Amino acid sequence: MTNLHRPRQFRRRAAVHAVFLAATVLLCPGGAGAQSYVRPDCRPLLSADGLDPSPPTARWYRRFWTGECEGLQGCIPGSPNWNEIVGELVARSAPSDRPTVLARACHLGSLIGAEWTRPRDVRRIDSGDLRGFKTALQSAGNVLAGIQRVEVAALAKIGRHGERAA
Repeated sequence: MTNLHRPRQFRRRAAVHAVFLAATVLLCPGGAGAQSYVRPDCRPLLSADGLDPSPPTARWYRRFWTGECEGLQGCIPGSPNWNEIVGELVARSAPSDRPTVLARACHLGSLIGAEWTRPRDVRRIDSGDLRGFKTALQSAGNVLAGIQRVEVAALAKIGRHGERAA
């Protein structure tokens, strides 16, 4: 039986499901993997599982990683963004520490970004926290120690004391 022979309600429901599926594919092109706008070297380390797929949240998450403000009101484009911060941290690291710094910084970005992009009335990390985290990371003499400090602070803000981001 073709769609034309099915009841109108079924065809409408099928169209809604098709639009939802298309939106899901566009917002999360890598399936369960990280989104395409996350640094290529971070993508294999991250998962999109648990992220709110609603369009405003997804756009703010993209802003967190890239600095792009497309479709966001009240957004200030550009720096800082997490892709740049990861690059700076890796560049400041000793060559032997770079794989660890990359993994820790990517996971930290996922943790902070997922919380910062939650609706304002429930999120526990705000833009002021982001500025403080950036300052702490930039001023740390030892990159891994700075990541550790920011990770502890972010987990405490979220209410997950004693855990690790990754």
